[in-house]
Amino acid sequence: MRMSRLRLCLFLLLAAVAGLRAPAAPDLTSWEHVKVAPMRTSIYVGSVRLTTDTFERKGSTLVATYEAKVVPWFFWGETGRITLTLTDADLANMARGETAEFTGEAFNHKNKPRSVTGRVQPATATSGKIKVRIMADGIELIFNSTYEFVETKQADRPTVTPPSGK
Repeated sequence: MRMSRLRLCLFLLLAAVAGLRAPAAPDLTSWEHVKVAPMRTSIYVGSVRLTTDTFERKGSTLVATYEAKVVPWFFWGETGRITLTLTDADLANMARGETAEFTGEAFNHKNKPRSVTGRVQPATATSGKIKVRIMADGIELIFNSTYEFVETKQADRPTVTPPSGK
């Protein structure tokens, strides 16, 4: 009887310890959309507001369109496409709460290139802070914002054709 109590206590102790394990980090490679809140930075006599559409993940890159509005010099504003590179290893690090660095590029509406660098600092497994540095015509613009993974990939579903009314 005494041995079975000892086994029961040992079993309960092992079960309690197993229950204390940290939950597994989510697989960020299964997410395909990332939202970045609008960003703003100051320049010599004015400011630049940068907004992006939701980034779409394609392999190791996140792609979106952007719009930069310059106040008070509206004619310096531009639109274009921006690409950030984050590998699966970077995403795994982010899911564990580790900071990740990224590089990228942007091309404005006149196809003029812009170099992009930055880092993400997770607050949770799927959201956090982002710092983006864009080099535009010899001027480094530094933007701070937040990001959030917003949607998971869905398994391929068969296409259903609705019946015709004929």
